[in-house]
Amino acid sequence: MTSRTAATNLPIAIVGGGFSGTLLAINLMRYGVRVVLIERSAGQLAKGVAFGTRKPEHLLNVRAANMSAFPDDAGHFLRWMDFSAADEANRFVPRLTYGMYLREQLVAALAKAGPDARIVDGEACSIDFAESAATVRLADGDTIESRAVVLALGNFPPAPHAVLDALPERLYRPDPWHPAASGDLSGLERVLVVGSGLTAADVVLSLESAGFGGEVTVLSRRGLKPLSHAESGPVVTPVPDPDVRGARLVREVRRRAAEIGWRAAVDALRPHTQNIWRRHSPATQASFLRHLRPYWDIHRHRLAPSVARRLEEMEAQGRLRYVAGKLCGAATADGLAAITYRPRGEDGRVTLEFDRVYNCAGPDGDLARVDAPLLAHLLEQGRIRGDIHGLGIDVDHLGRVRSADGLVQDRLLAAGPVTKGEAWEIVAVPDIRRQVWGLARFLADEHWVGGEGL
Repeated sequence: MTSRTAATNLPIAIVGGGFSGTLLAINLMRYGVRVVLIERSAGQLAKGVAFGTRKPEHLLNVRAANMSAFPDDAGHFLRWMDFSAADEANRFVPRLTYGMYLREQLVAALAKAGPDARIVDGEACSIDFAESAATVRLADGDTIESRAVVLALGNFPPAPHAVLDALPERLYRPDPWHPAASGDLSGLERVLVVGSGLTAADVVLSLESAGFGGEVTVLSRRGLKPLSHAESGPVVTPVPDPDVRGARLVREVRRRAAEIGWRAAVDALRPHTQNIWRRHSPATQASFLRHLRPYWDIHRHRLAPSVARRLEEMEAQGRLRYVAGKLCGAATADGLAAITYRPRGEDGRVTLEFDRVYNCAGPDGDLARVDAPLLAHLLEQGRIRGDIHGLGIDVDHLGRVRSADGLVQDRLLAAGPVTKGEAWEIVAVPDIRRQVWGLARFLADEHWVGGEGL
């Protein structure tokens, strides 16, 4: 058994080497904490799914001026890119470039940390907890002893779709991020994309870049599509944390939007969004998710202007259309996918045929459905549970994971998108960098040393 004294010398084990895990590891190394970063896919180390793309048409959805990895050095990414003029700071650079930036920061931190940090190429399958240590077991049988484990698992793949899953593989792409998702386009004329968020925009651009010249139909419940960033960053006047809630808060945001523009009104809330979420009851949060989330998403998570312009051009050419309706059925007919949906606000149904269907309905939040041995093990052991809204792992405000009986665990933590149920806004770089900055200080037992983390 590991003694308490010996346990303090053990490293922090981070499971997942995407953006969240990588940035947490870098911050811990800056504090002199020993780290082991475990990643099962070497190609996604220091990149994750979002920044691991090799497609230049996939741009960041946040302008370069706000993409520093470090909250205490807002201009770090701009200097790395050698950007200085205002028009350069407002650029939306390719995600693959940002992946290179992250990897370079990790390599530099590893070089400085020396033997106190290491990367492990493997899949974590289980964690055994002793009184003062946690042992991570890998698929190959190796073990890593640590004083705490952080789950930085990123976004899970899309949830299985009860209607679409009946389609054969040649007609259906359940995971739009799979390397082969946009391959083999020969003979395709009509494509359906289910879901209309940022991932749908990525798929449309990837199809066009790969040579697809046919028509794309984007189907979602409300037919909404992400709005665009302004060409240059809006001037946002800081506002106090709003003291109103629920419908009164919505009315206040609408009033402000009428006065200063919707972008500035939404951006002014950014420093307060997580606190606003936490102050509302679970019932009010659930009401937001049911009724307002789609509208919040299109205003909050925006397209780069050049991407928005290209999608508008495709619409004007008749090659892209957005349809509002509920997906009702899917079958194979004459080698095609026959998709039936009910148009929004109507009683009748419409059936259209497509050569391929993409599921872009968003990441799954049901832990029991995610194909990950570690999650299955932790669920079976009662070490984790889903949050009340089914968005990810249930954690407290410090990132400590709650067990099945609701107890907070000091040696099992989580970071990044899997903590969405607690923080809500935790998918963009500015939000995650603030979270892992605070988590690193907590694990290192350090005090606040400057930088707002915004």
